[in-house]
Amino acid sequence: MRRVVFNQKGGVGKSSIACNLAAVSAAQGHRTLLVDLDSQANSTQYLTGLTGDEIPMGIADFFKQTLSAGAFARKGKVDIYETPFDNLHVVTATAELADLQPKLEAKHKINKLRKLLDELAEDYDRIYLDTPPALNFYTVSALIAADRCLIPFDCDSFSRQALYGLLAEIDELKEDHNEGLEVEGIVVNQFQPRATLPQQLLDELIAENLPVLPVYLTSSVKMRESHQASTPLIFLEPRHKLTQQFVELHRLLESEG
Repeated sequence: MRRVVFNQKGGVGKSSIACNLAAVSAAQGHRTLLVDLDSQANSTQYLTGLTGDEIPMGIADFFKQTLSAGAFARKGKVDIYETPFDNLHVVTATAELADLQPKLEAKHKINKLRKLLDELAEDYDRIYLDTPPALNFYTVSALIAADRCLIPFDCDSFSRQALYGLLAEIDELKEDHNEGLEVEGIVVNQFQPRATLPQQLLDELIAENLPVLPVYLTSSVKMRESHQASTPLIFLEPRHKLTQQFVELHRLLESEG
């Protein structure tokens, strides 16, 4: 299973959702890999605690290989970082990804990530892909390489308008590059159950038959504490309400898979 977490809008919780679902997967005994494709490296820092020059080259080094004359000799080779958590590994991201992007686009390397994941799938039960907040080379590569897509959504009118365009772009990409890609659903994040407008907005989306998942992730300071501790919620506070929402979301996705 290869699941990409994607939304072009920033600040909707892509990295938090990808990392915490991957952590739940690992905690339940699945050998799990998270591939960070965002030059901001939020997932990398969250799961490793590393920053700046401490971070291994990871996915940037793999893409540099694809641009070099000797790329075929090193096909599918990428450094994988073992996190402190059992069954959970990371292909790290660095700021160099931003510099590599135009070179990769010019060389039409859009299918290289899929080929890499074909090889890594032999060693991992679950692969999660965290993407940048843009429909760029790395995001398109991830959508081509994945078989499932989750779309974080934070319940405001701007996100709603962006959502329609996003779903249309995914449909177009499916038609052109990856017919097997399935939009698993829209993940409601930072939900405020006592507020009227978010619930009204969700009711309207559901009435439009959009795939809103029935598990809503509520807003909590515990998520910020989790980031600061570089420890996903399932390992930091397994009984916390938000942790259990992630566990339930993971169970739902696994049952539908």
